[in-house]
Amino acid sequence: MSTAPLQRDRQGWARLAAELRPEGRAFIDGKLVPARSGELFDDVSPIDGRVICRIARGAAADVDAAVAAARRAFEAGTWRGLPPAERRRIMLRFAELIRADVERLALLETLDVGKPIANSVSVDAANCASCIAYYAELADKLYDQVAPTGSSDVALILREPLGVVGAIVPWNYPLIISAWKLGPALVTGNSVVLKPAEQSPLSAIRLGELACEAGIPPGVLNVVPGLGEEAGKALALHRDVDIVSFTGSTEVGRLMLRYAGESNLKRVALELGGKTPHVVLADADLRSAAEGIAWGIYYNSGETCHAGSRVLVHESVKEALIEEVRRIARTITLGHPLDPATQMGALIDRAHMQRVLGYIASGVEAGARIVEGGAQTLQETGGFYVQATVLDDVRADMQVAREEIFGPVLAMLAVPDETEAVRLANDSDYGLAAAVWTADMNVAHRVSRALRGGSVWVNCFDRSSMATPFGGFKHSGFGRDRSPHAIDKYTDLKTIWTAYR
Repeated sequence: MSTAPLQRDRQGWARLAAELRPEGRAFIDGKLVPARSGELFDDVSPIDGRVICRIARGAAADVDAAVAAARRAFEAGTWRGLPPAERRRIMLRFAELIRADVERLALLETLDVGKPIANSVSVDAANCASCIAYYAELADKLYDQVAPTGSSDVALILREPLGVVGAIVPWNYPLIISAWKLGPALVTGNSVVLKPAEQSPLSAIRLGELACEAGIPPGVLNVVPGLGEEAGKALALHRDVDIVSFTGSTEVGRLMLRYAGESNLKRVALELGGKTPHVVLADADLRSAAEGIAWGIYYNSGETCHAGSRVLVHESVKEALIEEVRRIARTITLGHPLDPATQMGALIDRAHMQRVLGYIASGVEAGARIVEGGAQTLQETGGFYVQATVLDDVRADMQVAREEIFGPVLAMLAVPDETEAVRLANDSDYGLAAAVWTADMNVAHRVSRALRGGSVWVNCFDRSSMATPFGGFKHSGFGRDRSPHAIDKYTDLKTIWTAYR
């Protein structure tokens, strides 16, 4: 495929999509296989409501086969037994194959999820490759320890892989979040069974193929598509899975904990929902704040776990801030996801679109005002699009201020002072992220320390790199993705104490 994918226009991408033959089978033990039952389900594109292809409907029998393959590979040591430098070489090859396949992966992502093709190319596929490469480089740089003891003893502290990892990923960032789990799990020698969301299985299956092509042995990475209540539940309940690493809703995160308790007390790592607050103080640079706020909620159509969906703004500058946000929202191009000029695409499916519209209606019914957007659009496409929306006069007790909407809906709340802003920001079940906007760095330091979130941005939003951990407090889950800290989830410590006589 072309080495300059963003040079294609909409017609070019449409032609490529017409030629594409997506793979819908499971990838188990190095092979593409149908579901054991032979059952299939439709993969519907949110772009236009059409069926992209039919997908293997994996269930308990398929999960059993994938876990068995993963366990065989782990016990045989075909991956964990390799010298770290060899794992590094193979994972770097995996990253290069992802980069070489950027057009196919980006197209699969856009067709499946409805996000703009420009983002799928330059953000999702690119970050997937960068994440795998980042962890590859750690392979031969992770040191064990020698504990301080007396001269007649040696105590080694070794970091060992857990075994079989069940990785369950959501539909909003399939490539990126899959890589966040695969990178640290694979570099430490684990085997993985990856369960993609039923709405977005295509890129995960392709990753399985590319991993095997790169030299990762059969059975080390398996991909089982299927419904959450079938394949996902079976993976979380499986007694030969050592950890389930789940990203998704808080509701399903609770089920993961229950399934772990009902099965083998497997470990659970959770990255769940969010209701990220922006604290905007009276002295903030409103143009900069509005830019961060608008893109923080409208990027990816608001389908981001840490989307900045509520703004706690000082009452003296609220109206001015709203006008700035509205101005920026009107510059964001909502359109066909295969058009490289599109900046905001479709929501994932019809049911989710109706849920988002229902939240907007509930806000209005409770007394909020729509001051921008608020409606479905582009109905003629057959897809699922909602306008960039701003709700004003929101109270802290409204659903739109407390519950995760997961769409392009911004709730504006006026506050009288810093103290009330921090109180309301922390008055949430969630604690994934937060932001503070102020010209006073003393205040910025004080407020950022007071905000309960796994990430807090000061005078910016959603700045990150692979070097920083990502995860939440409270109902937003526990455990961290990204950075060397993610290694901790997929390994355990063993002490070997030797006494010399």
